[in-house]
Amino acid sequence: MPFLQTSRDRAGALIFALAIGILIALTPFLSGLLGAAVLYVIFLNPYKRLERVLKPGIAASVILVAAILVIALPLSWLIGILIEQAPDALRRAQNSGAFARVAQLRIGNMPVGAELAKASGALVSWLSAQLVDFVGGATSAALNLVIAFFGLYYMLRSGGEMWTAARSYIPFSPRTADALRDRFFGVTQATLLGTALISLVQGTLVGTGFWLVDLSNPLFWGTVTAFASILPVLGSGLVWLPAVVILVSQGRYGAAAVMLVIGAGIASNVDNVIRPLVYRRVSNIHPMITLVGAFAGVRYFGLLGLLLGPLAIAYLFELLRFYREEYGTPSEERAIPAVPAQRHQ
Repeated sequence: MPFLQTSRDRAGALIFALAIGILIALTPFLSGLLGAAVLYVIFLNPYKRLERVLKPGIAASVILVAAILVIALPLSWLIGILIEQAPDALRRAQNSGAFARVAQLRIGNMPVGAELAKASGALVSWLSAQLVDFVGGATSAALNLVIAFFGLYYMLRSGGEMWTAARSYIPFSPRTADALRDRFFGVTQATLLGTALISLVQGTLVGTGFWLVDLSNPLFWGTVTAFASILPVLGSGLVWLPAVVILVSQGRYGAAAVMLVIGAGIASNVDNVIRPLVYRRVSNIHPMITLVGAFAGVRYFGLLGLLLGPLAIAYLFELLRFYREEYGTPSEERAIPAVPAQRHQ
């Protein structure tokens, strides 16, 4: 049958074209829309408890205010610290005599120090450029943040209706679709809880370490560590390891030992304990895959991509698992693993 010869074909083509156009138009706000979905997962259970004693509109408004107080204000404060202290911290790092001392380090005939100093200078320059880009994108980030929080409000108000409408378009059986939704909720909650806990603990530890060994801008570097710790494999080592090198180059071996114990002995072990528990909850995804997801997420969603990228990969693996269980073995009896009894709107 020739294409677009029937009314059904023409209607389908029109809907597809409109959907593509809307998707392109919404691309700049995609992180805000995805952020709204993540916030919905976080605050759905508190909303349901409030809804038992308050009207839905009032309960949603209370949750919105709580979300702003718990997430938006602390995040704005942390970003303010980064913007305020970053220029001074990076300038001090570039003007520090530590780079010159590191450049003199040699191992045999190999000028190891010169290469380390060159790499450190390149890293500082890259951080400076990223800061400029970050500040330049502040308006877009603020707009996406507004979209995320107002999206949270409207999703709470119509969550059950949205799921009822969306489930009919999901290419799985109703039972599998419900199990998939519950699994997405579990994956999101586990990932966010583990990531937030790691960031808080490692940022506090490394910032305290900077203060104890009398390195400049401990609050700034603690904040940087909190964001860097979202990255698996590398994480907080991007901050405390250069600090150890600088302290050694200054001849402060005791301070370097203290920083090494805090970074490698405590902060990294916190990561090694918490992160595997999170990965076990999200289908044992390898840390390197999550690392790639974080970098890809930053490329497309900005700072929020550090969370959305790994989550997207986790969702993909869950979709593949449910697809295999639903369609992969037609000759066998397929059963979806039991999901804890938890109903979501």
